[in-house]
Amino acid sequence: MKVLLVMGTSAGGVGTHVRALARLLEADGHQVVVAAPAEAADRFSLLESATLVELDLSDRPHPARDAAAVRSLAGPVRGADVVHAHGLRAGAVAVLAAARSGVPVVTTLHNAAPAGRLSAAVYAGLERVVARGSDAVLGVSADLVQRAARLGARRTGLAVVPAPPFQPARRDRYAVRAELGLDARTSLGVVLARLAPQKGLHRLLDAHRELTDLDLVTVVAGEGPQHDELQRRIDAEALPVRLLGRRGDVPDLLAAADVVVSSAVWEGQPVGLQEALHAGAAIVATDAGGTGAVVGDAAVLVPVDDATSLSRAIRDVVTHGAVRDDLRSKAVERADHLPSDADALAAVLDTYRGVGAA
Repeated sequence: MKVLLVMGTSAGGVGTHVRALARLLEADGHQVVVAAPAEAADRFSLLESATLVELDLSDRPHPARDAAAVRSLAGPVRGADVVHAHGLRAGAVAVLAAARSGVPVVTTLHNAAPAGRLSAAVYAGLERVVARGSDAVLGVSADLVQRAARLGARRTGLAVVPAPPFQPARRDRYAVRAELGLDARTSLGVVLARLAPQKGLHRLLDAHRELTDLDLVTVVAGEGPQHDELQRRIDAEALPVRLLGRRGDVPDLLAAADVVVSSAVWEGQPVGLQEALHAGAAIVATDAGGTGAVVGDAAVLVPVDDATSLSRAIRDVVTHGAVRDDLRSKAVERADHLPSDADALAAVLDTYRGVGAA
């Protein structure tokens, strides 16, 4: 079948998922067209598996540009067997572009709607458009699925996000620690996160204020808009947290970690924690969005936005070897049950056929 994938700008999870889906569909013999901003297509190498239709769809609502996006998408929609939009705004544009075309629209929701009075009103309207106009709405976490159902979605389901393939560490933990300037007695915490509000990194810093008696250094691998404000706070409070930026040695960091931490305020199916499970890491994470469904019992889960509980859990894992060993054993076992590429492809094709795609 001919599948039109639609997305807006993306800095991480959405683009990664669309790239994987395009690759899987193309390898299975389907024709894939991606409608996306040129910058996103380049960032995620989408042209390797799909034909590109350039779409001007930014990360914030803009009535004039969004109306133009609807018009520019109408032609590609008519040539498709199914449209699969990723993200709330992409879903709304796809629904409007496909109106009266007879082409079914599937929307995958990847994030909770932004907070704030004005944002809440705008995004609530977009949610209704997507829920009532899509032939199926998928969500990367159960709370998104439930909200779509409450808003009137005709068909809902949990999106299957395949776990990244396991990549073994190339260096041993001692080499990694030496590069970071840590001695054998220092515990290492690792965070894989975009430096953005969704990841709750200020709560991570709050937690570190309660861990000053421990010989613990936490490193954060990732980039994002909060870099400067986080670095200012780290410097002002002399916190043992280092922002490493983008890293190409994530498996090495995970293998060297005494604890892997997620302080997110919301998550879908966090790829970073899936990587940590593959690495057999001891995980402490906030019970945000779909995190619990991903890690199962292979992590210590704490309430969202609770720095005290987060610090206590980190302390427990760092100071008790038996706790670490138990979590590591459970992580390896849990990794065997993470969804594969084959699972993701089967699920999405089932959804396409369920909404009447050829």
